[in-house]
Amino acid sequence: VQLQASGGGLVQAGGSLRLSCAASGRAFSTLDVGWFRQAPGTEREFVVGISWHIGDTSYYADSVKGRFTISRDNAKNTVYLRMNSLKPEDTATYYCAAATLGYGSRDFRKYDYWGQGTLVTVSS
Repeated sequence: VQLQASGGGLVQAGGSLRLSCAASGRAFSTLDVGWFRQAPGTEREFVVGISWHIGDTSYYADSVKGRFTISRDNAKNTVYLRMNSLKPEDTATYYCAAATLGYGSRDFRKYDYWGQGTLVTVSS
């Protein structure tokens, strides 16, 4: 499975961005997918995940709940992360990841496949 993340950029606080993660080699509909982020000098942090096994249930980190939304387009084999009301503390490199867990996980070590990361910078 290969993942290609895109959509990062520079945005002002309060603005929006949509990240995309396109998969090849396996259908996203059979994978658990997560978005993680990592700022310089910090650990990789869970942002949001979606699990096929539990009916495409999505789950969010408290820090992004109500502002970020994950969605999946099976026809395009792409997962999206819509980010609204962005804050300077959202600045990080964002990674999409996939796994065949079947139950979803907030632990980045459970994910087998990773995209290359896309940088999001939110200015104040």
